[in-house]
Amino acid sequence: MKADTHALQPSADGHAEHHGGGSRASYLIGFGLSVILTAIPFWLVMTGALGDKQLTGLAITVLAAIQIVVHMVYFLHMNTRSEGGWTMMALIFTIIMVVIGLTGSLWVMHHLNVNMMPGHDMSTMQ
Repeated sequence: MKADTHALQPSADGHAEHHGGGSRASYLIGFGLSVILTAIPFWLVMTGALGDKQLTGLAITVLAAIQIVVHMVYFLHMNTRSEGGWTMMALIFTIIMVVIGLTGSLWVMHHLNVNMMPGHDMSTMQ
């Protein structure tokens, strides 16, 4: 019976690595960081810990950007050791998508907030 040659790839130091990159510990670390980076914004909003809406929005945006990097490293296995490192085109594309996603989301939320009907009382409608 022949060994599965596609499952293990030799690394630069001569040891075999699993094709696809991550170990169970790596996935658990990524999952733990993702849960923490999701729970903190919920806590900030629900408790009003920062006291300022703009500061809370900025903190959530920064935590979202950090979470994107965590997902790229721990789940997509984008690091300097795999496939010759991050290619310049992939990195540029990722940065452009992050900027479009974050600024677009903030723009939509701002305009929804500005254009909502202020103080409309539904109890007066019959």
